[in-house]
Amino acid sequence: MYPNHIIFLLFTLLVCVFPSPAISNYLIGVGSYDSTGPAAGVNMMGYANLDQSTAGIHFRLRARAFIVAESSEGPRIAFVNLDAGMASQLVTIKVLERLSKRFGNLYTEDNVAISGTHTHAGPGGYMQYVVYSVTSLGFIPQSFDAIVTAIEMSIVQAHQNLKSGSIFINTGDLDNAGVNRSPSAYLFNPPDERSRYPRDVDTQMTLLKFVDGTSQKSIGAFNWFATHGTSMSKDNTLVSGDNKGAAARFFEDWFASKTTNSTTFDAQDDINILKEKATAIKATGGQPCGKTTSQGFKVRKNADGSKFVGAFCQSNVGDVSPNVLGAFCTDTGLPCDFNHSSCHGDDQLCIGRGPGYPDEIKSTKIIAERQFLKAVELFTSAKQHLTGKIDYRHVYLNFTNIKVSLAGGRSGMTCPAALGPGFAAGTTDGPGAFGFQQGDTKINEFWKLVRDHLKKPSDYQVDCQKPKPVLLSTGEMFFPYAWAPAIVPIQILRIGKLVILSVPGEFTTMSGRRLRESVKQTLISNSDGEFDNDTHIVIAGLTNTYSQYIATPEEYKQQRYEAASTLYGPHTLLAYIQEFNKLAESMAKGHKIGNKGPSPPDLSSVQLKLLPDPFGESSPPGIEFGDMKEDVSIPKSGFFSKGDKPSAAFWSPNPRYDLLSEGTYAVVEMLQGKRWVAAYDDDDFSLIFKWNVYNGSSYGLATLEWEVPDTTSNGVYRFRHFGSSKKTISSATEYFTGASSAFTIS
Repeated sequence: MYPNHIIFLLFTLLVCVFPSPAISNYLIGVGSYDSTGPAAGVNMMGYANLDQSTAGIHFRLRARAFIVAESSEGPRIAFVNLDAGMASQLVTIKVLERLSKRFGNLYTEDNVAISGTHTHAGPGGYMQYVVYSVTSLGFIPQSFDAIVTAIEMSIVQAHQNLKSGSIFINTGDLDNAGVNRSPSAYLFNPPDERSRYPRDVDTQMTLLKFVDGTSQKSIGAFNWFATHGTSMSKDNTLVSGDNKGAAARFFEDWFASKTTNSTTFDAQDDINILKEKATAIKATGGQPCGKTTSQGFKVRKNADGSKFVGAFCQSNVGDVSPNVLGAFCTDTGLPCDFNHSSCHGDDQLCIGRGPGYPDEIKSTKIIAERQFLKAVELFTSAKQHLTGKIDYRHVYLNFTNIKVSLAGGRSGMTCPAALGPGFAAGTTDGPGAFGFQQGDTKINEFWKLVRDHLKKPSDYQVDCQKPKPVLLSTGEMFFPYAWAPAIVPIQILRIGKLVILSVPGEFTTMSGRRLRESVKQTLISNSDGEFDNDTHIVIAGLTNTYSQYIATPEEYKQQRYEAASTLYGPHTLLAYIQEFNKLAESMAKGHKIGNKGPSPPDLSSVQLKLLPDPFGESSPPGIEFGDMKEDVSIPKSGFFSKGDKPSAAFWSPNPRYDLLSEGTYAVVEMLQGKRWVAAYDDDDFSLIFKWNVYNGSSYGLATLEWEVPDTTSNGVYRFRHFGSSKKTISSATEYFTGASSAFTIS
């Protein structure tokens, strides 16, 4: 549930959950669906760390969607905020195919945007280009299907819940949730440009509030703010939505606590009675159950998609880190080298520190709370009513050969995709390979031999990418299939005076500022007053596909991580600005797009799948799945207090046999009279589900750990675990549950 120590602050706010009546000028709908992928043995997407594979769930991932339409027959847009590292071209293709079967041409590539939050703690294997699936050992259908289904169902829910309503917009600054992780590169930007901004990161949060026109109740809120999903480190193995996913969980729980008759628990204060009750209740042992049984134990049931949806969306996040204490050397404790973010030449020793350092879960919570509190402030004070047209523009671009205009009448070209050695160095959020540093402009002979064995870059590529030295010429690598995208989408969505720029990558702070400013000026200068200085421009990062980073030409010169990962060469940003301005001019003048560009490939038929499915397993002799391996260890006092961490371990097979979507692997139940009621599940920040193989054997263990929140009622509790198994790879899936002995909280 939402953090206790901020309750007092929240009550001091004027909680305008029920705003004054407003004109209902749109059809609005929101939806949300579980997108949690395999919780064991699947490499995580984000850090490209071969050792980082899933081993449990901190809290579940979700796809959250809103739809806005002028009318039932008029223009509409659908926006999905996805708890994932980034959008995937193949995911987008397959989602659109499913939507076409359901709705015809109502939702298409033109008016649907799918934007990743950029958590680095979600399962990988859902991307179609080689460079993004090397560490996941190729394509993982289970990861992919979970994401595609969640996006589809979130849009279906939003569509089914469309109703007359209003949208309010609000903006405000959040100063302590991000720092620039490449400050030396930022300083390469012109001094007069930098002087226009108080910080080297963007601090503005933009929030939309959706209000039902009949009941005048809020049904959802989406906001955009730039900070990386890297509060959880590259050593983390728990599936997590990171700081943005946690902020969404806190926001939705806060709203529910203010507006609904949520489950209340009768606290009991006689500790001796509680202890006596708990002592008498023993573990149940493993018992069979149904495929959907765990769904009935969910704390937040939302089968019809009617619950409030709060989403924290990503923006121009390229160089923004949530590790706000700065980067320090792990061996000396001193600040890292400013230009290279290394420690005496070693990039792996330079690590960013979050505000809860050294506790990454605490850091995640703090950065999440800061975003959540700002969102509550903007939500409760939102008064500006969005009105005006719903509109959209979309085009595909072959980004390997776009001609751009340069100063002095010169021209330049974008290049086939390539990565420089600064990419291999990683960042202060997650250092990369030994022997590389950010800012490297040379490649040693050994790595040149390795590179050339894979693919020697063409002379054209080497020249085109300068001053980036080409470590991997991914745009020229096609075995066993394409390593990097050549064709990428760009998109503009409009809700009245709000314009959303859907970008297929991570723009740095200054790149995002230049894009926003240029598009805004284009809209204003090409319209008859329809757009003006009050027009809001937001960037939705990592949307519809992924093409890595977009640094400014000046930042590109230093070749830190973001510049080395700017795939299409030094003119990448200029090309984006140029092409977005074409869409903006078309929108401002009311013209349709004639040539929508070449369609991206669907590489689903050629994907390599090198990670095997679980082969089937049995429980240890004389043991049933769901039996206790380690029951709750009761303290000498006979009870647990707030802040304590009771735990229990169950014999349990690999959770990949069933993702239990919209269900749960872990529950904390509270005894209410003679009935057990679910109080927490694996979508709560306080309850952690872990899975691992026991002591080198072939048997698995599920461990449930609960940090008792300060808001927990005194009473008798127990753990419950759900899981599934197959005896062989071809046998039917069997489902089970088991509960621990009871324990007391006082």
